[in-house]
Amino acid sequence: MKNISSMLHSEDAEVESIFKKTYVYKLFLKGDHLKISSREGAVTLSGKVLHEAHKMMAQDTANALPGVRSVDNRIEVTGEEAPVNSDRWIAIKVKLALLYHRSVSGFSTEVFVKDGNVTLKGVAGSTAQKDLTTEYALDIVGVESINNELSISKNEIPKEDDRTSNQIIDDASITSQVKGTLRVHRSTSILRPDVETEEGEVTLTGFAKNLAEKDLVTKLIGDIHGVRSVNNTMTISKGNNAL
Repeated sequence: MKNISSMLHSEDAEVESIFKKTYVYKLFLKGDHLKISSREGAVTLSGKVLHEAHKMMAQDTANALPGVRSVDNRIEVTGEEAPVNSDRWIAIKVKLALLYHRSVSGFSTEVFVKDGNVTLKGVAGSTAQKDLTTEYALDIVGVESINNELSISKNEIPKEDDRTSNQIIDDASITSQVKGTLRVHRSTSILRPDVETEEGEVTLTGFAKNLAEKDLVTKLIGDIHGVRSVNNTMTISKGNNAL
């Protein structure tokens, strides 16, 4: 019995340790005051974060850790609540989306919102990157229009934060980013596919209403930090015509 108890304690301690080593924790959640405890794979999250989005990120990441059976999310959101579709709420969603995607420069892009109209400022490494930034931002829930004021500098290509450069991102963080990406994009916000990640390969199961929606999911996820490949096995819902 002592040996079994010791093994379980060791596994729980490992869950707690791995969570704090994840890309999501170190990049997005490090400044928050989070606590994680695990008992035989039942994880409890507590502490305080500034945004609801961080609370969801913590839960998605913990859920995806090996050995975790359940997550009880008791995290308190202490920042001023941003009403759904308010300018502040939209700005948070746009910024998160740009940080999730590797083909745009989320760290060097400033986001300003007025009555749902988004202005982007900063530097892009190319016209293609600037255009893709517009495409991603325009597809965020609540966005009415995009005024893209990013300047293009071939001599000063924006560098992502060191924490995203030349590193292998853990599978739990990839899963968390995938779920977060699908939530913030208007075209995929109602989708809740099952997401599994193994060595950077993301496998999706669930339903899409048509082929165009399924293809868009593959495109969005394929551009997330750490994703090596996407195996999209989502089924086209019956009663909808595939495009």
